[in-house]
Amino acid sequence: MNSLLSLRAVLVTGKGGVGKTTVSAAIARYAAGQGKRVLCAEVSGEVGAASSLAEALGVPRLEAHPTHVATNLRAVLLEPSLGHASFLADVLPMRWLADAAMRSAAVRRFFAAAPTFAEMGALYRLLDFVRAKRSDGSHEHEMIVVDLPATGHALALAQIPSALLQIIPTGPIASAVREGLNLLYDAQKTGAVVVTLPETLPVSEALELMAGIREHRIPLAGICLNRVPFDPFDDSEREAARALLASRGPLLGQRTLERIDRARGSAERLTREGAAALTVFHDVIDEGPALIEAIAGQISKGVAA
Repeated sequence: MNSLLSLRAVLVTGKGGVGKTTVSAAIARYAAGQGKRVLCAEVSGEVGAASSLAEALGVPRLEAHPTHVATNLRAVLLEPSLGHASFLADVLPMRWLADAAMRSAAVRRFFAAAPTFAEMGALYRLLDFVRAKRSDGSHEHEMIVVDLPATGHALALAQIPSALLQIIPTGPIASAVREGLNLLYDAQKTGAVVVTLPETLPVSEALELMAGIREHRIPLAGICLNRVPFDPFDDSEREAARALLASRGPLLGQRTLERIDRARGSAERLTREGAAALTVFHDVIDEGPALIEAIAGQISKGVAA
């Protein structure tokens, strides 16, 4: 996980229910604890929907502009509409034209409904935060961790704007799109982190997602195998436990041993087929901010390896 500290944007993705938001918040907490100025972002979904990232970070809600969470850590709701406004301000010759356009209900509806423009707005809003500077010229946010909303969203951020360039290859819109894609494609600045669970189907889905990420040229920074059960056995102890179960029939703990075996197999498969750095997060019983602190502690103590 230390390799993430050099990145400007960390895109956390995975299937729903694998703990993607937990990992996003833990990475942000860890990086902030290492002295990085971190912004943890959630892409805006349905209006009024509860924010799982806000709950994980222990704040009442996320706002459209960064708010303080802890030392070196802020959080924000990545609003596509604000990205659209920033995009118009860059491509139109005068700022008042952009303001007037965004005051139009028809324009706002078009941006919300038109294919590609939701992703363009989220990407351009991310660029706003990447560009932001302090008075001394340093980056306002040295790392931005983005909790993406769905498995395919990391692909859509690159795939859809890239397709737009085939339709509009030149001009201010094309220039704006290229700036966003250059950020996504730059392995020195951006990395995707795929989160999965130590079970057969989630691992298969994670490997498919990783293949798609590579196909769309987004740098893959690593894989997180989440909720891995603690394994107290060495190889000889495991064989003795299996022999005991075989001779005595079902015993308390048999399912736990099977889950441990599946987790070991998942880690081996991801290492063998994933060709990316694997980080293991052990299962803990905490919830909310306590869970995030526990996972961040695993990172800082080197338990996640």
